[in-house]
Amino acid sequence: MNILILSAGTRNKIVQYFKKELNGKGLVVATDCSKLAPAIYEADKYYIVPRIDDKDYLNCILDICIKEKINGLISLIDPELSLISENIVKFKEIGVTPIISEHKNVEMCFNKYKMYQFLVENGIRTAKTYIDKNEFYKDLEKENMKFPVFVKPIEGSASININKVYNKDELELLWKKENNLLIQQFMDGEEFGADVYIDMISNEISAIFTKKKIKMRAGETDKSVSIKDEKLFSIIKGFVKKAEFKGIIDIDIFKVNGEYYISEVNPRFGGGYPHAYESKVNIPKMIINNLEGKINNEQIGDYEEDIYMMKYNEVKILR
Repeated sequence: MNILILSAGTRNKIVQYFKKELNGKGLVVATDCSKLAPAIYEADKYYIVPRIDDKDYLNCILDICIKEKINGLISLIDPELSLISENIVKFKEIGVTPIISEHKNVEMCFNKYKMYQFLVENGIRTAKTYIDKNEFYKDLEKENMKFPVFVKPIEGSASININKVYNKDELELLWKKENNLLIQQFMDGEEFGADVYIDMISNEISAIFTKKKIKMRAGETDKSVSIKDEKLFSIIKGFVKKAEFKGIIDIDIFKVNGEYYISEVNPRFGGGYPHAYESKVNIPKMIINNLEGKINNEQIGDYEEDIYMMKYNEVKILR
């Protein structure tokens, strides 16, 4: 049972968790385009590969899969997820199971307006969103919206180029400066996150772990505390079932005036996943079970509340 972790970067904990759960019955192989990606040195074997936009990248990964007899594959960065999901069949033809949702779902996750439309069409609360600024101005005049708002790229990740805008002048300046922007209602409330695993065999949810975010840094959760709320579990279950996600997803959620609003979905391990694992929500083990042909039992909310996660810096030296 060999696992390939693509674009491992600084996600050392993910590599460590898979090695621990395999417990000698298989290898963890990692890749990155940089030899200064610390997580690759946690793996049993690693490869330095081209950048994902290189024309030979996909063939390089397929060759590694064949050479290392890879059974399951995960990617840890957004741009690569589209490429992997688009080529699921090529991986399956050589006996590799990518732990990822279907391509249409991955693309919806990366297009904030498509995600907004899906949520609205399915009656799921989310922040009001506009791609036509004139429609926003109409609602502003009717007092159905107000400043501040967020202006962000329709497609993007890691909180890059997101601006909190307080007036029309600022909005117009950004609109002239950048293309493909949207305007999103500012959610003045508490922020939560959910790590969810949807069984790759049964397509049923195996685990949900929810946490309240205490501190964020560069779009990732820096400090958080585990929480349990049956109302939130129910919302997540309904959303995931309607969207037909598979594998691991990370959901961003706001709570305003007692109501939960789904914001965005990352179809991969989120940066805050170590909180879930250390709280006994063992998604690497669930992935390994699926690769061995075993269906996972449901473990929704099977963890303790009030467990805190605090990230801190580590150093790895390469000679």
